[in-house]
Amino acid sequence: QVQLVESGGGLVQAGGSLRLSCAASGRTFSMWTMGWFRQAPGKEREFVAAISWSGGTTSYADSVKGRFTISRDNAKNTVYLQMNSLKPEDTAVYYCALDWNFRRVGSKPSEYDYWGQGTQVTVSS
Repeated sequence: QVQLVESGGGLVQAGGSLRLSCAASGRTFSMWTMGWFRQAPGKEREFVAAISWSGGTTSYADSVKGRFTISRDNAKNTVYLQMNSLKPEDTAVYYCALDWNFRRVGSKPSEYDYWGQGTQVTVSS
């Protein structure tokens, strides 16, 4: 059984920063691809960023490139999303997700097998 628990969300002014964390429990964390997705009210869940099991490969949505950074600490079973220069359009519930297939770094929600409960990020203008 795998559990993912996100934390670090909150309310921030435009231009500010937040750091999200996702703690994983269960089987060997280091062998999984991890991703971050977000969902705003009335919109579909969208890809934000993903990282390979080694941390050597990362992928970002165009909308967050240069502002967000995904990283992981396999010793702590934790993946992070550092979000800088936040914009009101970044407001959403942010979810971390796990893909058993460590050979890919995917951007589709259907490619991920486990999901956290989500953490709210609200950016005020």
